[in-house]
Amino acid sequence: MRAIWKGAVAFGLVNVPVKVYSATEDHDIGLHQVHDKDGGRIRYQRRCEICGEVVDYKNIDKAYDDGEHTVVLTEEDLSSLPVEKSREIEVVEFVPSDQIDPIMYDRSYFLEPDSASTKAYVLLRKTLEETDRTAIVQFSLRQKSRLGALRVRGEVLMLQSLLWDDEVREASFPALEEKVRISAKEKQMSAALVDSFSTDFDPENFTDEYQVQLRTLIDAKIEKGDTLSTEETFGASEEDDTNVLDLMEALRRSLEKNREKKSGGKKDSSSSKKKGA
Repeated sequence: MRAIWKGAVAFGLVNVPVKVYSATEDHDIGLHQVHDKDGGRIRYQRRCEICGEVVDYKNIDKAYDDGEHTVVLTEEDLSSLPVEKSREIEVVEFVPSDQIDPIMYDRSYFLEPDSASTKAYVLLRKTLEETDRTAIVQFSLRQKSRLGALRVRGEVLMLQSLLWDDEVREASFPALEEKVRISAKEKQMSAALVDSFSTDFDPENFTDEYQVQLRTLIDAKIEKGDTLSTEETFGASEEDDTNVLDLMEALRRSLEKNREKKSGGKKDSSSSKKKGA
């Protein structure tokens, strides 16, 4: 993993230097859009509506439009904001962990101690663990002021950005305002049904079947020779070629592992049948 940010967790006079890493990643296969007639790559261009030129990222600024005026904000403008310069994860309060509504959780990050001594890091982790508290923090990342929850996951401190209060919508549905009578027998049967499905949650028991089947489909087309020349149809650069080759290699390895797992014993076979049922 590569650190995306460096800073320090600060509460009172305690300062804990940390490196921040993205805790999650997207496993979806990246697909391009192509012309159905000849397989040619469809690309989107950053074209200026005034001069018609295709613009490089280095020449693109951000702007705010209120319907009447457009305010252009340069990188210098945005970097001059005081909050953007802060490299501090400021603890503002400690709250009972069960008081945070899961709907507020956004992105997850791992925090690695960035100091010769890990004592302050371990002390904070153990304190949160033993008091069953979560630290509510404020920090700045990628030109945004953020609210976050600092908690423990195993031996690591984890930072999860939170949605702001006004970003969570209120749910109000007329159908739920109607009075519904539920009998004791219906509640009893419903509870029995829940009990029949009850178990301990293990995320390893679940597989993204769509992505597995998509990988299988791609591999089958490659083996069948149902492919096009990437260079001829996509007009790929050397970097694009490398990415395509890396993807294909990753697909082959994934499929080989999947096949080995399926042929490893009857347990996997029965398990997959049960999921498909």
